[in-house]
Amino acid sequence: MSADAKATLVFIPFPVMSHLVSAVETAKLLADRDNRLSITVLLMKLPMDTKISSYTKNPPHHRINYVHLPENSKSISADLIAAKNQTLRFVEVHKGRTRDAVAELMKARGSGRLAGVVLDMFCTPMIDVANELDTPAYVFFPCGSSSLGLMLHLQSLNDDFDRDLKEYEESDEEVSAPTYVNPVPARVWPADIFDKEGGSLDFIKRWRESRGIVVNTFLEFESYAINSLSADDKLPPVYPVGPIIQGGREETDENKRKHDEIVGWLDKQPDSSVVFLCFGTHGCFESNLQVKEIALALEQSGQRFLWSLRKPPPKGTVEFPGEYENPEEVLPDGFLEHSKGIGKVIGWAPQMVVLSHPAVGGFVSHCGWNSTLESVYCGVPMAVWPLVAEQQANAFLLAKEFEMVVEIKMDYRKNSGVVVDAETIEKAIRQLMNPDNTVRAKVKELQENSRRALTEGGSSFNVLGRLINNIMDNIS
Repeated sequence: MSADAKATLVFIPFPVMSHLVSAVETAKLLADRDNRLSITVLLMKLPMDTKISSYTKNPPHHRINYVHLPENSKSISADLIAAKNQTLRFVEVHKGRTRDAVAELMKARGSGRLAGVVLDMFCTPMIDVANELDTPAYVFFPCGSSSLGLMLHLQSLNDDFDRDLKEYEESDEEVSAPTYVNPVPARVWPADIFDKEGGSLDFIKRWRESRGIVVNTFLEFESYAINSLSADDKLPPVYPVGPIIQGGREETDENKRKHDEIVGWLDKQPDSSVVFLCFGTHGCFESNLQVKEIALALEQSGQRFLWSLRKPPPKGTVEFPGEYENPEEVLPDGFLEHSKGIGKVIGWAPQMVVLSHPAVGGFVSHCGWNSTLESVYCGVPMAVWPLVAEQQANAFLLAKEFEMVVEIKMDYRKNSGVVVDAETIEKAIRQLMNPDNTVRAKVKELQENSRRALTEGGSSFNVLGRLINNIMDNIS
């Protein structure tokens, strides 16, 4: 604990890499900005390997420390999580351990006063803990402000206007959401919204109880949505403090070896010549037929490519995608031989390293929010192919509202059984890699704004200052 800390801020991230890393990077921004703050990150453990242990070996800042909560004997097995969305219950059973950990933390010398708890969008049961400790709760929302507004609007339709969202699931209905200019079709709403028993609407409703919602975005990117949320006096203040970029995480010696191999290959390619295909934390296709259609599209396009091809976990589990020992088992016969020299199939990918490389000129992506921000930050245009969560809503925002991406299939849902044909994929790749396409110029312009946002005087820099003032007011 920092000796000069006047205030302690406690972060409670959801323990998967995509949520944890952006939360910790936000904590670093706060600690760098104000030396009165000491930050503790409380870590829960899911009953499956989420790859976070190596990331949390060493705190990233001298005023940030990690506390691993004891595993709860009442916690939920991986099998039960696989059978039903049990995220809410998983967080609920950690409330007592969290309260005890924070109480113990505040007894430590030099901890200062407890200024607040910053909890992940999925950790809203922890608002009860903040209330018990008589401290404000802030929600950390690692996605964009447009999808934040959509989720709040859909929750309100369900709870305040008695609309059964399940009825929209397979429909062509649209709703006018305050954070989007265009009506948003049900086919791009987050899939969990349709599952009343899954708990998503319960999470969303409780975001309204917080002292503020910290969002990983920036004003120049989502000005319409941010202004809409800020104008709604029924919502807590929204703090756009992004882009929080996750950066490189090699984690293991094996990944470091792969990193060097990938960069070595990219170094041999001409500038802006390679299309990079990568589909995120859950980024795999259950259907071998879909994998073969992607391969055929790449071969027919003649485009240089780097393809992060991940192996689906065993059916009925919630493990994360893994590595193929032999990718040829799912690829068309002779594909690797035919593409030698112009293409490379890999497993794990150091995404920011790849996107930052001058050889990369396009990104076929699942449209996860972290990947979207990294694409913008690196100035690499995207072709969008969403899989899960709010990714379809992100794709709609980028394709229809901003017109800054190429669309492959905006309403695709993983496990839907739909196979996107090679012709559609090839056409999108050719359009994406055309040096004269309009999306390239739009992304380049946004790149400059994204890099200015967190520099002194930038929009997110100023918002971060307001957030710190609000936090410190809690102990004045």
